Amino acid sequence: MEEQKEEQKEEQKEEKKEEKKEEKKVEKKEEKISKKLEEIIKTVEELSVMELADLVKALEDKFGVSATPQVVASSGAAGGAEEEGGEKKESVSVILQDAGQSKVQIIKAIKEIMGLGLKESKDLVDAAPKALKENISVSEAEEIKKKLEEAGATVEIK
Repeated sequence: MEEQKEEQKEEQKEEKKEEKKEEKKVEKKEEKISKKLEEIIKTVEELSVMELADLVKALEDKFGVSATPQVVASSGAAGGAEEEGGEKKESVSVILQDAGQSKVQIIKAIKEIMGLGLKESKDLVDAAPKALKENISVSEAEEIKKKLEEAGATVEIK
C-alpha cells in the first residue's frame, strides 16, 4: 500500500514538472508575439485563399511593395533582354496576353508554374491579359514563356 502511495506521489511530481515545462514554453511564445499580432494572426487564419490574395494585393498597393521575391541578376545572367537605351534588364514581367483555344492546358501550366490552386489559376487565365509574375529574372521568364507557349498561350515578356 505504501509503495503504491509513493509511486503515485512520484507520478504526481513528474506531472507537475511537465506542466511547469509546458507553462514556460507557452510563456516564451507569448513573450515573442504581442496581443495585437495574435489578433491579426487569428483573423488571417480565418480568411479564405481568395481573401488572402486580396489582402496581399491591398497591402502591396497601400505600401507600394511587391510580395514576389526579388531576384538579383548577376552580371551576364540577363539573357539578352534590353531596354530602349541598350542597357540589359535585371528583372522582367511575364504577361499572359491570351489563353488561346486550350484553356485547360494553360490553367494546368499556370497551376504548376505559380503553385496556385485550380480556381486561382483559372481566374488568372480568365483575366487575360494579366501579369503572371513580376520582377523575375529574364531566364526564369523565358522558361515560363516557353512552358505557356507550348500549352498554347500567347505570352509577352516586358
